[in-house]
Amino acid sequence: MMSTISKWDKITFQNVTENNMTLHQVLERIIRFMNQDPKCVYHFVIGTDSQVHRGHTQFVTGIVIHRLGRGAWACYRQVALPRQLTSIREKLTLETSFSQRIAGYFNAFVVTRMEQLLVPYLYQGAMLEMYIDIDAGTKPDVNKTALYVQEMIDRVEAMDLYAPRVKPDAYAASCYANRYTKIRMLL
Repeated sequence: MMSTISKWDKITFQNVTENNMTLHQVLERIIRFMNQDPKCVYHFVIGTDSQVHRGHTQFVTGIVIHRLGRGAWACYRQVALPRQLTSIREKLTLETSFSQRIAGYFNAFVVTRMEQLLVPYLYQGAMLEMYIDIDAGTKPDVNKTALYVQEMIDRVEAMDLYAPRVKPDAYAASCYANRYTKIRMLL
């Protein structure tokens, strides 16, 4: 059994059916979900989006385990910065940092635990791919974030465990987390 690490103790997640899940509990839900059908291809994705509200900027980090073509399990975490961010670069940097912080918990040791479920089924197509979704696009005429995409990609690649994804593929950030940035949290 994995012990709780103090710096992660106060980080909690929720979804439509559960509240106040610790990272350890999130991992257990992911393992349970993968155990239901270990012969599949899985994408494990972490992504963060933000929304500026009056007086604060709300960040939502989503964790998604996607069984390709066969459903997903997801949860999210909300954090409020008590000021309105106006710099696109600062927002994107903080979004990427929040995703990286959560990805730090899902390190090689934890990922190995997830992969061990799939090993007996590798020759039947089982696979686990790991991503950090960056809420940025590469088309300068459409996305104000395009100037900073390479900087964020380099940060994620430096982690050496996760592959970076940007829009339109970055669904954990631009769709899942984005949905919950619209809901104002109580400060």
